[in-house]
Amino acid sequence: MDGARIPDRRLRPSAVRGAGEDGWAPGVPAAVLFDRDGTLIEDVPYNPDPERVRVLPGVSEALRLLRSVSIATGVVSNQSGIGRRLVTERQVRGVNERVEELLGPFDTWLYCPHRPEAGCRCRKPAPGLVLEATRRLGVAARDTVVVGDIAADTDAARAAGARAVLVPNAATRPAEIAAEPCTAPDVLTAVRRLLRGAARPVGSAREALGREWRGG
Repeated sequence: MDGARIPDRRLRPSAVRGAGEDGWAPGVPAAVLFDRDGTLIEDVPYNPDPERVRVLPGVSEALRLLRSVSIATGVVSNQSGIGRRLVTERQVRGVNERVEELLGPFDTWLYCPHRPEAGCRCRKPAPGLVLEATRRLGVAARDTVVVGDIAADTDAARAAGARAVLVPNAATRPAEIAAEPCTAPDVLTAVRRLLRGAARPVGSAREALGREWRGG
């Protein structure tokens, strides 16, 4: 669960798959990367306390679905509180560990500890976190989806050549929602839509997909 250390070099994005008629690109992803605060758990600004972690509705089931069909999962998160000296890196790691206690293990964790004005290549909307996560997972950016709650998340995905899904909340600006071709009301709905083309989901996964299932 380490902070990103991204080399300062130009990184060519992969081509993004074309969107289908409903705005959702065809093809089941090889990996899904999640923003942390406001997407997986309630957003408590600069939270140093693992006991304040609250999982958002539907997230546990969404992750269960992804794991049941062997899709890699990861977290890519801006944590500028470290650079601002509002939280320590140890405290951020403690919160991340609590997230895993509640949601199970992710295949990779990356966070950017820098302040916005640092000009790093890892802080979203820059592509560094997404690119490093795909490298660690051994998947192509074009086969990866980033799920987040603000434009910084979706912009980082596109900058890396990945696909993006916006799951809005109270912090999401109306203009951000209007600009996104792929949105979902919650993380579980987003994952169900991403898995519409999944081949032969195992047992309970097929049931959980329910009406969203479009496979054979």
